[in-house]
Amino acid sequence: MPQIHNKKYEEFAYVLDYRPNSRSSLIKGRDGTIIQAIGLDRLTLLELLGNDDEKFSISEKLSIGKDGRSKILSVLGKLSYDNLTTESLTSIPDILELIVADNESHYVNYFNNAHAVTPRLHSLEMIPGIGKTFLSQILKERENRPFASFSDISDRINLKEPAQLIAKRLIEEISGDAKLNLFVRN
Repeated sequence: MPQIHNKKYEEFAYVLDYRPNSRSSLIKGRDGTIIQAIGLDRLTLLELLGNDDEKFSISEKLSIGKDGRSKILSVLGKLSYDNLTTESLTSIPDILELIVADNESHYVNYFNNAHAVTPRLHSLEMIPGIGKTFLSQILKERENRPFASFSDISDRINLKEPAQLIAKRLIEEISGDAKLNLFVRN
């Protein structure tokens, strides 16, 4: 499960796009295999410099921490959503679904522990597809017993594809369209 609040740096990232023989958009004079990626724990958009001798693929999980880096020469810095390539923008929804699925227990726990943000708004309502009706069902069901998985959520409250709904929320937060972030910490 990701430790979102404790670590400052990403240890792993998923490849959104890679360009051999390219130039860094962040650091002048840095050429080579430039990779746009999203961090696993903090969902940080990153530009990486890959080892020219390595092959990369979209959605590949890379070790980018200080130790254990083999395919990555350096983390060049944080990217803004506006600086993503068309390929990165195309691949980000599927990769976010992959990240959510790989960390299912973390996101299911969010359903089990989320609270009201204001007297009129619950944080669960900020996930696309969850309105007052689903909110009341979720709150009632989690009082009976905590949710164990996404399929448990779907079965008990008839909410279709909760992982996809969370991935949609993550896109809103990463792109800067959300007024308040639930998951993304930068």
